[in-house]
Amino acid sequence: MPELNRMEIIASGEEAELLTALLALRVNHGWEEEDLPSGETLFRVHTHNPLFFQELESELRSYLPNLDLSLDQIPELDWVEGWKEFFTPVEAGSRFIVLAPWMEAERAATKRTPIIIEPKTAFGTGHHATTALCLQALSDFYDAGRIKSGQTFLDLGTGSGILGIAAAKLGLTGIGVDPDLMAVENSLENREINAIAPEAFTVARGSLEAVSGGPFDLVLANILAEPLLNLAPGLMAQVKPGGCLALSGILISQAEKVSQAYAALGEPRIFTRDEWACLCFYAE
Repeated sequence: MPELNRMEIIASGEEAELLTALLALRVNHGWEEEDLPSGETLFRVHTHNPLFFQELESELRSYLPNLDLSLDQIPELDWVEGWKEFFTPVEAGSRFIVLAPWMEAERAATKRTPIIIEPKTAFGTGHHATTALCLQALSDFYDAGRIKSGQTFLDLGTGSGILGIAAAKLGLTGIGVDPDLMAVENSLENREINAIAPEAFTVARGSLEAVSGGPFDLVLANILAEPLLNLAPGLMAQVKPGGCLALSGILISQAEKVSQAYAALGEPRIFTRDEWACLCFYAE
């Protein structure tokens, strides 16, 4: 049986909160969390690429030098069978439902727009609050008539491609970019599963430097507060006058600071879930 590389990290309190934010930025293909009797959280990350762990450990220790971290190898499991045990449909916003490929009965029964995501080890199944908030924002933009079929979109940090697929299913065309090769591969797979034409949703590796064809009617960025602050001028330039911008991956405590960085677009409407916030701007 092939071997899979595993990283285990134990953290608690503010350390665990920062670790979650760092993993959300760097580990687009997902991780596991287990609550320990001690009150600490055990984080597990898996990858086929040991070089990825070298880079990840170096980055994590630059923020958290005393991190309790270990590396080993385990037999690779059947990820699909594992996900079937606990993957549940996710209703998001007024329009969408996120399903796994094996959920044919749920797909046939729903009146919502289905987004089919192959979980594997992928980040971005709709179960995480930041993704669900973006789908809510996308639904609200569409319901309010602020975006419509035939317009264009940019999905920065596309991950599994879930947001780009949702936008394409509303009739928009656009591009998704992500610096993580595994995320790009998963986005392409999910695009095919959802029968989205490549010209409706182009996927590329990179960040803003990989974007072409802008500015856009809709810009989605589900990343983290720090890169959103750093990218603010370039990201705002990608929003057309009259366009919409949704920013997520932001802790509620960080929302005001991010809002100030995008103040040129006015006051955002803010959706929240758990400790996370999604900021929605309308570029008048």
